[in-house]
Amino acid sequence: MKRIARFEKVSREQFEKDFLDTFGAESKEECLAAWEQVCVPKRATTGSAGYDFISPVAITLSPGESMKVPTGIRAAMEKGWVLQIYPRSGLGFKYRLQLNNTVGIVDSDYYHSDNEGHIFVKLTNDSREGKTLSLEAGSGFAQGIFMEFGITQDDETEAVRNGGFGSTGA
Repeated sequence: MKRIARFEKVSREQFEKDFLDTFGAESKEECLAAWEQVCVPKRATTGSAGYDFISPVAITLSPGESMKVPTGIRAAMEKGWVLQIYPRSGLGFKYRLQLNNTVGIVDSDYYHSDNEGHIFVKLTNDSREGKTLSLEAGSGFAQGIFMEFGITQDDETEAVRNGGFGSTGA
């Protein structure tokens, strides 16, 4: 196995800014408790490909509902690698839990963004059986897998990232 990355918590200041932007200013007291719940993703076993992301907040999603989760995590990785984020398999199977962008893509240069590379995960409970998803703060809800990638032989990209969603023009 190649050791190509490390997870870190974003600063408390960045987490607070993003948390309050997500949940509103009335959630300031909950923000500190959520910050304390943030822990770096870990693999469950030596054979696991995915690093489990732990939710810093309780998640309750009725069928059809969505929620943006500020993870409090950033990922430093070598160039030529990407972090792909998926729902935890069991939650996808039981609740049709899905990421709104299908697969989260975290590029290596996102780490240096203005928001410290803070990883967000937007979830939707797509249950067609009327199941409500309820997870306590501190529960695993997503998994990240590092994948190596290549580029075309004629690639001449020189742009530098400075932001998150949509910062590269999409």
